[in-house]
Amino acid sequence: MSLYNPDTIAAIATPPGEGGVGIVRISGSRVWNIADQLFQPLDKTPVSQREHGTFAYGKIIDAAGAEIDTGLALIMRAPKSYTCEDVVEIQGHGGTVGMRRILRRALEAGARMADPGEFTKRAFLNGRIDLLQAEGIFDLIRARSDRAASAALEQMEGKLSRQFNVIYEAFLEVAANLETTLDFVEDELPDDVFSGIADLLDRTFRALDHLLDTWDEGRLLREGARVVILGRPNAGKSTLLNALLGFDRAIVSSTAGTTRDTIEEGFVLDGIPLRIIDTAGLRITDDEIEAEGIRRAEAHSEEAHLSVYLIDASQPLHDEDKARLEKLVPERSVIVLNKIDQGKQVELDGVETCLRSGEGVEDLKRAMAQAIEQGADLTAPPHAVISERHRHLLIESHREAKQARAFLNQNVEENAVLAAEHLRSALEYLGQVTGRVYHEELLDNIFSRFCIGK
Repeated sequence: MSLYNPDTIAAIATPPGEGGVGIVRISGSRVWNIADQLFQPLDKTPVSQREHGTFAYGKIIDAAGAEIDTGLALIMRAPKSYTCEDVVEIQGHGGTVGMRRILRRALEAGARMADPGEFTKRAFLNGRIDLLQAEGIFDLIRARSDRAASAALEQMEGKLSRQFNVIYEAFLEVAANLETTLDFVEDELPDDVFSGIADLLDRTFRALDHLLDTWDEGRLLREGARVVILGRPNAGKSTLLNALLGFDRAIVSSTAGTTRDTIEEGFVLDGIPLRIIDTAGLRITDDEIEAEGIRRAEAHSEEAHLSVYLIDASQPLHDEDKARLEKLVPERSVIVLNKIDQGKQVELDGVETCLRSGEGVEDLKRAMAQAIEQGADLTAPPHAVISERHRHLLIESHREAKQARAFLNQNVEENAVLAAEHLRSALEYLGQVTGRVYHEELLDNIFSRFCIGK
């Protein structure tokens, strides 16, 4: 099966539901024939005869010539389009039924339904963007915060690609230099040729390490920081969850142990996407269901970017709290002294709150944001960061290049061939990041995550 399908494709490019405008996007070699069948410009000049970058107002019609809708046809001629192919976008009035009727008419006229992400896939296959930029588009669409959107935009515009390309070109140069040495006898080579190869390889390792260091931030921006709310029963955990979200998500009761399972919700705090997890109260219990809830709370605590530990400050510090506090990692924890309106009997450093009235909630938000930013090093301006896919390929490339370096350290002249082979493997992994090297399974894995119409 070919990676590139020459069919003309069509899809609805706007979200489902009601809206002011809806768009059906059509791309491929039969665009003009299809567009002329379904769109009648008011000025009678067919879409196929119009210049690139223009638009026409007119009727969208069915096979019998009956009007489906009125709207615009935007004309984009290859290669000056998103896909680098001939593209027409039909804009009609937004609405599920209307858009489906226009799409159905395009399919009847000779287009086929686009696969998820196929427009962007064609942009890649036609050389308009590389895989990193394609993933940047996906990240921009899915961004849940300003910082994530800014990082995705940098990636979409090619900043991350340029960093990978520098490393790729350096590995390519090292591999070429190594293979060149194989054509010479030892006495004919300059004394510093192998040391120069090793120096370039070492500089490239530093660039690789720098990219790998951005993975934690990338995971946080794409998936959100995991924040777990911990504490004994009735400390105010569910009240805190509701206060952060701004609506009643969790049941609040004076009865201890109301929350038995974890409750998870998304929330954006100072531009940082979070996954807030409310957990069962931590205590010794014979109740099987409650015990399972406590086990899950402890598991979430171990995986969290931040633990928010609530203490009922109106009561003397409980032994259970003392034991739990000792296990917390200070850099990844915020302690909350709740119920201070009822008197304070706990002397600990923490954010003082009365969650029932909302007192101290803003102070707590600031403390949480500061802890997350420092833990994930988000104090620098937003910048393109690697994903889990990139990280995996970087690690494999790094491993192969390290093996090449080890062979050079052992015996340069005897191991040059083996070192060159490992460098070729390193290049293979790096090439899969940007798409210099690709296969059908890789592209399907990336573009199948996109929505249909993008």
